[in-house]
Amino acid sequence: MIASMLKGIRAYAQALPLISKLKLWKYFVIPILISVVTAIVVASLAYSLSDNVGHYLADFWKWEFGKETFEVISTFLSGLIILILGLLLYKHIVLALSAPFMSPVSEKIEKHFHGKSHDHRTTSFREQLVRGIKISVRNISRELALTIPILLLSFVPVIGVFSTILLFLMQAYYAGFGNMDYTLERHYKYKDSINFVWKNKGIAMGNGIVFVLFLLVPVIGVILVLPLSVTAATTETIKRIHTKELIE
Repeated sequence: MIASMLKGIRAYAQALPLISKLKLWKYFVIPILISVVTAIVVASLAYSLSDNVGHYLADFWKWEFGKETFEVISTFLSGLIILILGLLLYKHIVLALSAPFMSPVSEKIEKHFHGKSHDHRTTSFREQLVRGIKISVRNISRELALTIPILLLSFVPVIGVFSTILLFLMQAYYAGFGNMDYTLERHYKYKDSINFVWKNKGIAMGNGIVFVLFLLVPVIGVILVLPLSVTAATTETIKRIHTKELIE
């Protein structure tokens, strides 16, 4: 699976030249706006809620000794948890709402590499949006169910280090999942797409690792994350669709 992850990461190297060559930037205008607005809303909520939650938790410390230190720690931890949950929400909101705009990008990239295929499923703007939302609701429910216990484990010494890595890889997998599905929706039905991503989870993780790291870059990250990640995911996904290379 490590080799597959590296392929998913290396695919980003050709993303920017390919976007320019195929003149795809115009398709990313609305998704970039969606990304920026969502990021601002999530970051604002995380900033405002962290102080409120921190003060609330500090009230549980009934002693004067160490109260200020406890409040600082509780504020930091609550901010971290809110930020992680905010990243989770940001990711799925953006991936879902961008679906109808990313599908044409994926199709143009596939046509560039493989020519026009008559085997594609034809879907409308509404169907693409509904599928994007459906995939995101499915993924966010599973990710939340796993994130909460992993966050609790992160407070355990030693184990906390591994839980952080696990949390990062899980975030990456579901980000890559969403990016791959923009291509898969033309070729596979809902359940078949889920199976395809699971069999190619290394590619999904590799793509998602760069996606998540991009979000750590102020401003530029939320602007470029979709164009580059979707293009990179598309190039790797169509390789596996057309060559039937289903790898773990």
